[in-house]
Amino acid sequence: MITSAANEKIKHLIALRDKAKVRREEGLFLVEGIRMLREIPPADLDAVFISKEFYKKNPNALPSNAEILDNRIFEKVSAVNTPQGVIAVVRQKQYVINDLTAAKSPMLLMLETIQDPGNLGTMFRTAEAAGCSGIILTSDCADPYSPKTVRSTMGAILRLPFVTVPQLDDVFNVLKSKNITTYAAALEASVPYTTTDYTKGSALLIGNEGNGLKKETLEKVTASGGCTIHIPMAGKTESLNASVSAAILMYEAARQRSFISHS
Repeated sequence: MITSAANEKIKHLIALRDKAKVRREEGLFLVEGIRMLREIPPADLDAVFISKEFYKKNPNALPSNAEILDNRIFEKVSAVNTPQGVIAVVRQKQYVINDLTAAKSPMLLMLETIQDPGNLGTMFRTAEAAGCSGIILTSDCADPYSPKTVRSTMGAILRLPFVTVPQLDDVFNVLKSKNITTYAAALEASVPYTTTDYTKGSALLIGNEGNGLKKETLEKVTASGGCTIHIPMAGKTESLNASVSAAILMYEAARQRSFISHS
């Protein structure tokens, strides 16, 4: 049992918890909780750590090579206020855009400069629920492997393929070559989101929570044959939360696709 915060394994866990650079360089991230642990493919599992208290209550619930941490040390490592007593070190999966576009008429979610980890995680969770083929996000988005994002995905990060790109410029050309139309959420020069057809290959593009999509991004959307769309709003509300907007658009696309497939 590990009882010292000076232990190198503990230092490594804290570095993976707190530093995106370490997660990126090592290709690892942390997952907390027994439910998510059970979803991790064995090939992706690097290590498991459990609290002494969890072990006493569940002596046979985990791999035999799981390491036990003193309760105080476990609480020091955990990223939540009331930890369940299980932390897994998981290998990051590596995807390319072709993995996301392999399906017939894929539906993608594209994200530019999303800053809030909770929003990002919620988008992952909703994208999986709405039947998205995958997510493309710019590298200036919140880290998808941060503990808060991972928790907010509710396991979707383990199942839904995604690709991080420096910028979207080249992506638009790739999508166009695969007959995937980009629909960018924007207020100006746009049409209501319910008036467009998402039953063919579609990429739904959402921008930063406060500033929306960059002007140059919108220009490239239209230049590549894409379209700008908006969600009509009553009252004096000027905008919706980014994850809410993404959910509305994805479920409209899902609704159209469900209707087509069952008609």
